[in-house]
Amino acid sequence: MNRELNRIDRITTRRVYATFAFFLLAAVVVVGRLAKLQIADHDYYESRVLNQLTRDTTINPERGSITDRNGNILATNKTVYNVILSPHDIQVTMQSDAAKNADADPANDVRYTWEDADYEIFCSGERLDDMIADVLSAYLPKTDRAKIYEKAGKTERYYEVIERDVEQDIADRIESFIAKYNLRDEIYFEASSKRYYPKDTLACHVIGFTNSDGVGVYGLERAYNNVLEGTSGRYILAQDAQNNDMPFEYERLIEATNGYNIVTTLDMYMQYELENQLEKTFVESGAKMRVCGIVMDTETAGVLAMAVYPPFNCNTPSVLDPYSMAELEETEAEEGSEEYMAAYNQLLLAMWNNKCISETYEPGSTFKVVTTSMAFDEGVVSDNDYFTCPGYHMVEGWPYPIRCAENSGHGTVTFRYGLQQSCNPTLMQVAERIGRETFYDYFMAYGYGGRTGIDLPGESYTIYTPYKDFNNVSLAVYSFGQTFKTTPIQQLRAITAVASGGYLMTPHLLKEIVDDDGNVIQSYETEIVRQIVSTATCEHISEILEEGVNTDGAAKNAYVKGYRVAAKTGTSEKLDKYDEFGNRPYRVGSTVAFAPADDPKISALIMVDEPMESVPYGGVVAAPYISNLLSYVLPYMGIEPQYTAEELAARDVTLTNYVGSRVENAVNDLNGRGVKYEVVGDGETVSAQVPEPGAKIASGTGLLILYTGSERPENTVTVPDLVGMSASDANYAALGEGLNVTYSGSVNGSTATVIRQSPAAGTVVTRGTVVVIELRHMDGTD
Repeated sequence: MNRELNRIDRITTRRVYATFAFFLLAAVVVVGRLAKLQIADHDYYESRVLNQLTRDTTINPERGSITDRNGNILATNKTVYNVILSPHDIQVTMQSDAAKNADADPANDVRYTWEDADYEIFCSGERLDDMIADVLSAYLPKTDRAKIYEKAGKTERYYEVIERDVEQDIADRIESFIAKYNLRDEIYFEASSKRYYPKDTLACHVIGFTNSDGVGVYGLERAYNNVLEGTSGRYILAQDAQNNDMPFEYERLIEATNGYNIVTTLDMYMQYELENQLEKTFVESGAKMRVCGIVMDTETAGVLAMAVYPPFNCNTPSVLDPYSMAELEETEAEEGSEEYMAAYNQLLLAMWNNKCISETYEPGSTFKVVTTSMAFDEGVVSDNDYFTCPGYHMVEGWPYPIRCAENSGHGTVTFRYGLQQSCNPTLMQVAERIGRETFYDYFMAYGYGGRTGIDLPGESYTIYTPYKDFNNVSLAVYSFGQTFKTTPIQQLRAITAVASGGYLMTPHLLKEIVDDDGNVIQSYETEIVRQIVSTATCEHISEILEEGVNTDGAAKNAYVKGYRVAAKTGTSEKLDKYDEFGNRPYRVGSTVAFAPADDPKISALIMVDEPMESVPYGGVVAAPYISNLLSYVLPYMGIEPQYTAEELAARDVTLTNYVGSRVENAVNDLNGRGVKYEVVGDGETVSAQVPEPGAKIASGTGLLILYTGSERPENTVTVPDLVGMSASDANYAALGEGLNVTYSGSVNGSTATVIRQSPAAGTVVTRGTVVVIELRHMDGTD
C-alpha cells in the first residue's frame, strides 16, 4: 500500500515539475518575445503603428526663380490644377436624379445643359456622368471622352485624376460648370505648381528646363538644381480607425523651405538683340548646322547673352522647332514607328544641345589674335617686319604647300597689314619664330588644354594634338586656327583675355543667389586664372585690329559708325566632313570682336556653321551681324558715340516738321543745319514736305522738298534697282531720279556694295522719297 502511494507521489511530483517547467519555458518565451518587441523591434513596430495611425503628407517647396541681371524673370512658377472626379459622389447624385425623374411631373425632370461660346461648346443631357464626360473632354482635348466616362463609372472610388497641369483659364471655366449644378463633391481641383518660362524661347539653351517632377535636367535649371529646388516639408496628422482626425502626440508640421532665386549675368535686352541677329544670319546664310553667339563682359567674364538658333520653347521642350520638324518629315518614316522615334529623339537632343559650350569647331583665323599675342609678348615680331605671301607657304616635313585664302597671294606685306588681311603665310612664318615649345605653352596658358569652367552642364573639351605629336606642320596650321577644335565659349574666353589686358578669367552666368526677401546669400566673385600676356601687348593688338575694321581689313564689315571696334574674322574648313562626291565644301564662318577698342567693355562672337546660301566667309556671314549687334548694345550700355570728322560729315539728318511754318523760317533753319532744299510754289506757308517729318536723309546730298500754298506732292518716280551697285553708284542713280538715299551696314571703305534696298526696285513713289540701302563688303576671303 505504501509502495503504491509512493509511486503515485513520484508521478504527481514529476507532473508538477513538468507542468512548472512548461509554464516556466512559456514564460521565458513570452518574456523573450516581449523583450524583442519592446526593445529590439521597438522602432520597427512603433513605425508600423504610426503608419496606421497617422497620415504623412509631403509639402512641396516653391522652386526658386531665375532672372536676368536687372530682375527680369526668365523662369518662375505658376499655379496649375489637377482635375479630379469622385465617381462615388457622381453615383449618389445620379441616384438622386433618378428618384426625381421617377415623379410623373415633367417639371421635376433633371436635365443638364452647358454652353460656352468662346470654346464653341454646347452640351445637353439627362445623365450626369454623360454630361461630365462631354464637358470635361471639350475643355480637356488631351483627355479622351471615353476615358473620362470609364473613370466616372468606378463608383467605389472617391479619387480619379482626369488631367494634370490644367491652366487657370480652363479651370475657371470648369469651375463655372461645377458652380451651376453644385457639383463640388463630384468634380474638384488640386492646386499644384508648374515651372513657367514667360519669355518662351528666350535664352532657352542657357535657362534649360525641368522634368515633370520639377527637377532641373538641362541648362541653369540643372546646374543650380540644388539651389533652386528647396527642401520639402511634412504634415503628420493622427487618425483613428475610421480615418477621422484626432489629437495625437505625433501630429506636427515641418515647414517646407523654398528654393533660392538665381540672378544671372544675362541681360534680357542684349539677349533679344543677339537672338535677332542670329536669326537673320541663319536665314540669310542658309546655315545647315545652326548658328550661335555669345556676348561677354570683358571686366568680369560674365556672360551677358548666349544663344543658339534655331531655339526651342522651354515650356514645351519636347516639341521640335520648325526646321527640325522639317528634317523629321524628310525621313518619311511612319509616325510612331521605331525609325520615326529614333529620328525624333536624335533631332530633339541636337535641338537641346548648347552649341556655344558643347560643340567644337576649328576657330580659323580668329585664332590669329592669340598667335599675335604670343609673338608680340615674346618680342619676335614688330608691326613693320616684312613677310612674303605667294599664296602659300612650304613647311619643313610636309611636301605640299599650305595655302592662303588669297590664292594669288598678298605679295610682300608688313606683319600689321598681313594680320589685318588675315594672311595665312604671314602667321605661319611668325609661328616659326615663336617656336613649337613656346607656342604650345601659350596655347595651354590660354586654357585650351581644359574646359573654361563655365557654370553650365555639358561643356566639351578642346580637341588638340598632344605635345609629343605637335610637329612643324601642327605649328603652322595651328597659327591660323586649323586642325584643332574648340568650343565657342573657349574661343571667346581667349579673345576676352586679350580685350581685358591679358587676364584669363572663368566665364560665368551666376551673379547672385538671393532668398525670397531679397537677401543676398551668395555673390559671384570674378575669378582671374592668370595673366598670360602683358597689357601693352593687348593694347597694341587692339589698335591694329581697330585699324583693319576702319579701313580695308578682312573684318571691315564689323564697322560701327561712331564706335571703336576691334574685330577679327575667321573661316575654317571642315576637314573631317565630305559630300557625296568626296569633296570637302563645308565651312564655318565666324567673327570675334570687342569694343570700345581703347577701353573694352564687351566682347562678342558669332559663329555660322555650314552656310550654304551665301559666301561662306566669316567676314560676310558673321561680321555684319556683329556690327548690328554692337550698334545696339553699345548705346544701350550708355557708351556715347565718338564720331570722326568724316563720320560727322556723313551723318544722316533727321527732318523737322515744317508743315504750317513760314517758308522764310523753314529755309533759315535748313540753311543753319546744312540741309539742301527745294521750294515748290510761291506761297508763304509750307503746306507739305517730302520726305515726311522724322525721316532721315544723307547730310550733304539729301534733298528736302517744301510745298507751299496749294501745291501738293504729285510728281512720282520709279525706284531704280540699286542692288549690286557700289555706294557711290547707288547714290548717283537715286539722286538722278530725285530720290533721297540713306545707308546702313558697312558704310566704311569704298568696296561695299548694295545687298538690299527699301522700297524695292520698280516701286512708284513720290519724288524726294527716301530709299534705304544696306551695304556690305563682299570682297573678303576670310
